[in-house]
Amino acid sequence: MKYTILDCYTDEPSGLGVPPYLGTYPRYLAGKFGKVDYITIDDLRLHEIYKSKRKNEAKTNIKIYNTTNQDIGRILKETKVLLVNLGVHTPGKYLSAVPGTLKEVIPLINDLKCKKVLVGPANFGTQLTGGRSSENFNLDGVFDDFIWKIFEDYDELKEYAINGAYIFKKIPRESIVEIETARGCQFGACSFCTEPLKYGRKEQYRDQDDIHLEVKALMKNGAKHIRLGKQSCIFSYKNGEVKEIEKLMRPLAEMKLKTLHVDNVNPNLVNEERAKIFVETCTPGNVAAFGVESFDMKVVIANKLNTKPEIAMRAIRILNKVGAKRGENGLPYLLPGLNLILGLKNEDEESLKINYDSLKEIIDEGLLLRRINIRQVVTLPGTEMEKTGYKYLKKNKTAYFNFREKVRNDIDRENLKRLVPAGTVLKDVRMEIYDGKTTFGRQMGTYPLVVGINNRLELEKYYNVRVTDYGLRSITGEIVK
Repeated sequence: MKYTILDCYTDEPSGLGVPPYLGTYPRYLAGKFGKVDYITIDDLRLHEIYKSKRKNEAKTNIKIYNTTNQDIGRILKETKVLLVNLGVHTPGKYLSAVPGTLKEVIPLINDLKCKKVLVGPANFGTQLTGGRSSENFNLDGVFDDFIWKIFEDYDELKEYAINGAYIFKKIPRESIVEIETARGCQFGACSFCTEPLKYGRKEQYRDQDDIHLEVKALMKNGAKHIRLGKQSCIFSYKNGEVKEIEKLMRPLAEMKLKTLHVDNVNPNLVNEERAKIFVETCTPGNVAAFGVESFDMKVVIANKLNTKPEIAMRAIRILNKVGAKRGENGLPYLLPGLNLILGLKNEDEESLKINYDSLKEIIDEGLLLRRINIRQVVTLPGTEMEKTGYKYLKKNKTAYFNFREKVRNDIDRENLKRLVPAGTVLKDVRMEIYDGKTTFGRQMGTYPLVVGINNRLELEKYYNVRVTDYGLRSITGEIVK
């Protein structure tokens, strides 16, 4: 059987697979099914919609940026089983990629003469835009089979994770590989989250040796950038045991990766001892993403959120104390990144004021944040938010614009000025897209800062950039020769 993976990219509460990230699903599928072809939704768009013709446009078309430069027509003709990897549960804005939606993908694959299998988060719903319900399609007759769980337990995954590392060589540009350390969630009660639907509330942990072997296999295939992102909380690895976390992190640090970063962190687990391990072993520019969601206690209680405001503030202070030292790439070693969600149950305009005042308190105290994400909730099937719907989102929607503008102008901009003061040199900024005469790039890493250069530079090349000015969520710089 000739298998082909169609990677439409995935974004979940735990796990990112949108370029420049390579997620876990394609690699596990490759490990399970053996020698497979790997193509992207960008390949399919270029082949089916643009008829393999690219235009020299002033603005980069990010819908066809992440192609693999293969004969897509031949691959599709030879394919007997098409594994469609798809699903977005945490919508965001992506600098150089657009994930595929069911609405887009189904017409593009309908006429293919092969078996079609839907893989990944879309089996629990998918939506590319915040503030909307999950895409609603009758998938019977479109897909012949459905796979959301590629392996049963971590013993089965051992072989798949190593054998599927070869997929990395099929991507013709630098990528960050997302590594799984655990599944499930110790807390597992947040009203909007799909993680407990998939794996339950009890966390299961991969053994350190299995993770180390997978990373070594990826490095043999050319990987240089790694993020431990496929888990609900990296600080809770093996129940937060400091010795177990060290057994995971110290050998990874010895591998001398160009990037070693993490993602999700539950603020309840943050203490100085755990934080110091990640500061000492990871590369600079690292972000501990906090799912605070709201600083308003009535919203916290109604949505069973895992973090009380005072705990979040304590964790922010600890990471500033331990991780704010600036590293060789120009950024602090480890800082918190905050996630806020609009439209949760019991939210009102007072909630927005409380959120703003809490962020202002952080800035006024002189604390640093690496970034603030503000999203509108997506109601996915099976979650508590599905029952609530968009009642609160509709009720407060008119207040969101002013809230976001105040945060971006008063908080984000001031935070950026402190995070990377004018004159700071950011090393190894990879240029990704054009917008007119401006080139935008980022360092490789977790939630990297977007840097604009007033010049058309060669894409996929690395430059050192001196910070000269600030936008609301991005910075302007000049090349340092």
